[in-house]
Amino acid sequence: MGGPHLETSPVDTAGVARVHHAGGPLAVSGHNLQRNPGMDLDLSWVLDSRVNLSATERRVATLPGRRTVKKDAQAAWLLKAVTCIDLTTLSGDDTTERVKRLCAKAITPIRPDLLEALGMGGRTITTGAICVYHRFVATAVEALGSSGIPVAAVSTGFPAGLSPHHLKVKEIEESVADGAREIDIVITREHVLTGNWKALYDEMKDYRAACGDAHVKAILATGDLKTLRNVAKASLVCMMAGADFIKTSTGKEGVNATLAVTLTMLRAIRAYEERTGIKIGYKPAGGISTAKDVLNYQFLMREELGREWLEPDLFRIGASSLLADIERQLEHHVTGAYSAFNRHPIG
Repeated sequence: MGGPHLETSPVDTAGVARVHHAGGPLAVSGHNLQRNPGMDLDLSWVLDSRVNLSATERRVATLPGRRTVKKDAQAAWLLKAVTCIDLTTLSGDDTTERVKRLCAKAITPIRPDLLEALGMGGRTITTGAICVYHRFVATAVEALGSSGIPVAAVSTGFPAGLSPHHLKVKEIEESVADGAREIDIVITREHVLTGNWKALYDEMKDYRAACGDAHVKAILATGDLKTLRNVAKASLVCMMAGADFIKTSTGKEGVNATLAVTLTMLRAIRAYEERTGIKIGYKPAGGISTAKDVLNYQFLMREELGREWLEPDLFRIGASSLLADIERQLEHHVTGAYSAFNRHPIG
């Protein structure tokens, strides 16, 4: 990537990276911020939402050329990205053993020899969470043990979200009972496409209540919402109804996370914080598979919302193969050579 070198990294640097560590894992294995209590539905705010498409496209098109990090600083940014990954398996052929292997990788996402070479020996780095179907929540909770890594369960008829409402609520409750500390719900896209904002708000309120103490991430399925204006409106409604995170995609849509959608959602988060004082997290998911991809998302997060949104309390990345590419890039930083992907197994 060309363009000016970023002078600061998301972690302190000394040699390679001195990552903030205060008596626990680098990844924040809990949520230290205030829950989003929500607010009354403000339809005037929702209906007045506008997105300048051409300006949005220009803004994100110039990002890779304007921002770059290299060498030690890039290694630091990538290590920070690892701590924000929701390491995910959502396949029809998932098995208990695959989930257990994924949990082992979440606990030790970067090979110890690489961490030692990067000056990070003795540090504990984990992914932000493990994300699975309800069927494997209890398996993941047991496999993660005392690591502090939360289990996130996709829910509410994921990925289409077309199950009966009472069954969606029951699914959330069952996942929480099995030990899920985060619930990734999918909204009913029809509510957005027909402008039925009250129905979306009420649905999201029910999901928030069913989650209890578990944090809730609202998946908008932005590839199905047709316009950035719909994305902005759906983001606001879900936050008003109590979503702790807003998330782009299930990963199953034709179009998943994009920088344009991300910019739209980040500005909705900023507007919500300005109105309520509550910080809402953001999770892009689907299609983020390379280190270069994730750096662009990190740059946009920092520019739009600030340093605080680079921590796993407020930033998660739904991914699986991304971790392998990050580990390859870190190995290249250490050795000067790329290794095969099969040397960096995920699950």
